[in-house]
Amino acid sequence: MAAQVLAEAGAISAANRAMRDALAGRPLVSAERFCGSLRAAYAGPGPVEAARPVVAVGCYPAWTAAALCSMLAAEERTGVRGPEQRRSWAETVDGPARALLAGLARPPVISAWYATDRLRAWAGLGGTVAAVDGRLRAVVEDKAAFTALLTAAGVPQRMRIPAVRIDGALPVLGELQRMVGSEQLVVQCGADSGGRGTTFVTTSADLEAAARLPGPYKVAAFVVGWSSNTTVLTVPTGRGVAVYVDRPSHKAVGVAEAGIGPGKSAGNDWSRPWPARAATDLVDAAVRVGEFLWREHRVAGLFGLDAILTGDGAVMFNEINLRNQGTTEVSGVNQQLRGLPPFVVAHLTVLLGGRANWLPSVDEFNAATIATAIRSVPGPYYLKLRHRGHTPVRVSGLRGPGVYRITGGRLDWVRPGAHPADADADAGEVLLASLPDERVVCLPGAELGTAEALTTGGASPFAGPHALSSFGRSVLDALGHQLEPATEPTTAR
Repeated sequence: MAAQVLAEAGAISAANRAMRDALAGRPLVSAERFCGSLRAAYAGPGPVEAARPVVAVGCYPAWTAAALCSMLAAEERTGVRGPEQRRSWAETVDGPARALLAGLARPPVISAWYATDRLRAWAGLGGTVAAVDGRLRAVVEDKAAFTALLTAAGVPQRMRIPAVRIDGALPVLGELQRMVGSEQLVVQCGADSGGRGTTFVTTSADLEAAARLPGPYKVAAFVVGWSSNTTVLTVPTGRGVAVYVDRPSHKAVGVAEAGIGPGKSAGNDWSRPWPARAATDLVDAAVRVGEFLWREHRVAGLFGLDAILTGDGAVMFNEINLRNQGTTEVSGVNQQLRGLPPFVVAHLTVLLGGRANWLPSVDEFNAATIATAIRSVPGPYYLKLRHRGHTPVRVSGLRGPGVYRITGGRLDWVRPGAHPADADADAGEVLLASLPDERVVCLPGAELGTAEALTTGGASPFAGPHALSSFGRSVLDALGHQLEPATEPTTAR
């Protein structure tokens, strides 16, 4: 199946040239939590070599199949993986990162989720952070302002979840329920990612917990259905922007169990078909949002739209992520399946002032997105692997990240790999990416990596919006056999 992912040689060659021209001899540096970020672009079938970072700085180290020229990973210094480490990794490597990047022959171009003062300091005089500005990102991603953004962009009312903005103290539960017409509520605030800043409210106690978060608040009706992530790319044309919309996913949430399992978000599957009306509505709304962001803020490059696909085939939007994000890594396989490099290559090229001249016409691309989304055709998935136990563990007895097959409830090594298409889920294979070294102590809540593959749909890890499939459960159960108790280092406390 991996052969189907080969992007067309002409598009690869054009992307390589355009990105090299945009870099103009400056070294590309990746600064994201996973040092193997961008690997779908440079390590898979039809690699764009210009997208291979010269240096990767992050929390979790890359592995041999996703190897880079140089790497600085916080985990190699701490020997610990946990929730606090994934939040503080940039502080942990701050001094060494500044020294390493200052020693490069030329000022670097840093690829990151969004630009911060720390990253600008790492880039140094003459360096560039190729990412949306963090201050703008906070404004646009403000959850309390999302309904107003959709309204200003002209997204039809039927695609907006009933919600109200509360600038002061939250009213009592009954009043909020009447305001949005729902017994179950979703209270959100701020611009945090990963589910932070979001509280599901059904009782007064839930509302008290939500009120402890700083306002202003968005209080929305809870909508039943599949969550979804969609990656969007805006490319300036000289007369405005062309807005390219990727195939939408089915995103499972809330399937955590004891032992191994994901937290609020379990992962995404792009192999499941969408209803035609919902796919068409989603693409139209994403284009409207992209054009609005260009008009109001001159936003170009990648952003993400989160939505709910309801049981009756409607789509309703609930969040925007104005940045390159973790989902982008695997969603890039969708573009490769259509003969193109991943969107992130165009994202970086555009942010550096170059032209993504390998892209087809936007009307052609978006029409193909709808046609692809409504059919059962191969697509990638990822399943988050997280330690849900209550005591520290180590992952032992495996050969590190790579392609495995589950045999008799155990993980058997098959071959090296770094790209989701290296694993054929329909043949029982799975790529385990970003696994910790067996010497690393994994604390409760630690990210153990991701399970990734390409599937025609029958080997999806999800059976429903809040349920794992038998295959998904078998992956988590098999990984659970590889966990051994560990002693938490004193320095991690």
